[in-house]
Amino acid sequence: MTDRTDQTIKALRTGHDELTALVSGFTAGDLTRGSGASQWDISQVLSHLGSDAEIALGGLEAALNATGAPGGEFNQGVWARWDAMSPAERAEAFVLANGTLVHRYEGLDAPTREQLRIDLGFLPAPVDLATAAGLRLNEFAHHLWDIKVVFDPAATLAPEATELLIDQAGMLIGFIGKADNLHGRTVTIAVHTTSPQRSFGLDVRDTVALIQTPTDPDRVLTTPAEWWLRLISGRHAPEHTPATVQLTADTITLDDLRKVFPGY
Repeated sequence: MTDRTDQTIKALRTGHDELTALVSGFTAGDLTRGSGASQWDISQVLSHLGSDAEIALGGLEAALNATGAPGGEFNQGVWARWDAMSPAERAEAFVLANGTLVHRYEGLDAPTREQLRIDLGFLPAPVDLATAAGLRLNEFAHHLWDIKVVFDPAATLAPEATELLIDQAGMLIGFIGKADNLHGRTVTIAVHTTSPQRSFGLDVRDTVALIQTPTDPDRVLTTPAEWWLRLISGRHAPEHTPATVQLTADTITLDDLRKVFPGY
């Protein structure tokens, strides 16, 4: 688990450095441009990442000091402060807040990385650092894409993040997938990803679940791993879907899968 934790922290550092470099070149107009997150401009994406970095750091420090997780009032105060910032203030504050969190992760020694348990507040039990940092990486990687895609419609998720996130994609899929959006239709799909290569099944019935690779699937989806991750997070518009994504289908289409994963 420590190796995965180490790799996740390194991916968070790479992502932070990349986004910090982008932010340094943004004009005032860039910060108020709409982002890949449809309801937010770029400064609001930075605000979301920065405020959640503060909240994640608060939970990390509480776990390290055994003081108990900060409560909802702490989170509300953080969000209110960031909401009140100007776009330029959000950009500057993001660099500081996210950099502080990543630096704190990097400073943890090996025994702490292995033994620490963190109460995230929304899961039934405290989780290890690999899980906590992995959830942060999932959020960060997708919101980095939300910003990059404004300037490059063919933008992809960072390879370092994709390598790690592909194996934790099932953690929340029952929550983010909306089986009802198929209006009673059911389907079992064999999913084969590239870069990295993985094979598994997607089962849409009363709920949405990942299963072992089915031997007799209804359909077969072949896709770059990074697009699979963007699919299930709702970042799957046709204009941002590479030609290498292929679904053997007639009654179930890519647009149907987009409905199953409307985003969150």
